[in-house]
Amino acid sequence: MEVHRMHGATFHSYFSPSSGSRELCAWRLEVAPGTTGVPHRVSREEVLLLLDGELTATIDGVAATLRAGEAAMVPAGSTFGIDNVSGRPASVWVTTSVGLEATLDSGEVIRPAWTR
Repeated sequence: MEVHRMHGATFHSYFSPSSGSRELCAWRLEVAPGTTGVPHRVSREEVLLLLDGELTATIDGVAATLRAGEAAMVPAGSTFGIDNVSGRPASVWVTTSVGLEATLDSGEVIRPAWTR
């Protein structure tokens, strides 16, 4: 398992091309209390399952609160961000397809190591 840190969150990569997966990537995301996420447009669908805690997920401008055991699907091409406004850490299982890219509002394209 590889561990990566970006934008105040920790990504624990379980499956990706670098670990032998051909089609899917999966990781556990840890979001610290008080973290404001960085909105980004995703190139692939993502499925999030909140394992613990509470998060606000905003997809194309629509915010929803996710609690442990709840899931959200982020459509390809949508703008997405998560915030942890609670006082405790949150943990999320995320699955997507190989090659996911994230485009920030600035136009910068991020190609996360845990999706290659």
